[in-house]
Amino acid sequence: MKITAGIEHSVTTIDEHHTTLEAARLMTEKYIGSVVFMATERELMMDVVGKGRDPAVVKVKDVMLTDHRKIASDATCEEALEVMKKKRCRHLLVFDGDEFIGLISMRDIVVLTLQEKDDLIAQLEQYISAT
Repeated sequence: MKITAGIEHSVTTIDEHHTTLEAARLMTEKYIGSVVFMATERELMMDVVGKGRDPAVVKVKDVMLTDHRKIASDATCEEALEVMKKKRCRHLLVFDGDEFIGLISMRDIVVLTLQEKDDLIAQLEQYISAT
């Protein structure tokens, strides 16, 4: 199954000059796991709080990822999971060519995969009842 249906097009962003505390508050307020400049809750905890750094002082640009974890919009769920596994991440930036179009999370991939399985089961049940 292609990841297209699971792409989150309404992506929250934050300027690199904001503090990590502001990024964490934004993620908490919106109940999301990442913001573009790709600071995730886990990375904020490990790179800031876990290292005893003050989140009210540390800027997003000091902890943001620069090796863009990205994938093409026509990728499959399996391909997305493989990239996530290889890059050890839970979110990918989705591009259509050079154009950024959204974000997809591991949770989105799981939902798409379960939906695909449900569709397959329904098709098989329909096939069995038709014979």
